[in-house]
Amino acid sequence: MACFQLRLKDLPEDDIRRAGEVLIPIAQANDVAFLLNDDPNLAKSIGADGVHIGQEDTPYKQARAIMGDDAIVGVTCHDSRHLAMTAIEQGADYVAFGAFYPTETKTVKSTATLEVLEWWQAMIEAPCVAIGGITVDNAAPLIKSGADFLAVSGGIWNYSDGPEKAVAEFNRVIDMTEAT
Repeated sequence: MACFQLRLKDLPEDDIRRAGEVLIPIAQANDVAFLLNDDPNLAKSIGADGVHIGQEDTPYKQARAIMGDDAIVGVTCHDSRHLAMTAIEQGADYVAFGAFYPTETKTVKSTATLEVLEWWQAMIEAPCVAIGGITVDNAAPLIKSGADFLAVSGGIWNYSDGPEKAVAEFNRVIDMTEAT
């Protein structure tokens, strides 16, 4: 696991702060970057390593100004090459494409295809993240198509044998896919 994103959309800010106080030291002690979803002001105030913003959140340049040059700022780009190019040109650390599969985590605004990952890898050096409905059973095509990272939520927390086994299975799928 390279990064943990805290995504608590419907909770009061105080609850998110308390979660950050508990989780940030755990993530950082394990060399895992801790990102907060959507809110760069809150991310900065709780000491997160960065923030992940969507297209309806704080604009990238403003999020970067709040977080500072050393923080991670990633941007959701749905299935848009244009949005992704703009984000990277402005200085985003990574872009996220998706949703690739049906998901219960959020309302899907667009469906991305494997082609966008292939195009990104052929054209751009900055990392891309695949998001949306990713499980151990459907991750391999995303890896083969060029996803540098996989954002998994339900794929971990809803795994039938528990989250620890899910992480082990994702690692196995990644290792097997990269070896081919």
